Amino acid sequence: MANQNEKKLIVKKSWCKGCGICVEFCPKNVLALKHEKVEIVDMENCIKCGLCELRCPDYAIYLGGIEDEK
Repeated sequence: MANQNEKKLIVKKSWCKGCGICVEFCPKNVLALKHEKVEIVDMENCIKCGLCELRCPDYAIYLGGIEDEK
């Protein structure tokens, strides 16, 4: 299991319905809506707090480890 520092923010755009909840809850403005889909616009500012993951009703965004990308 990856620790918090090894986790990476992952967006499944095909699952995103563009509600913008994750964008509103992100404390570091890492996310934005573009063309009605969430995009990571400033990954360096991501503190991996997981609020986006917790608030997404469609499970389109999450913090995953390297194993999750396979």
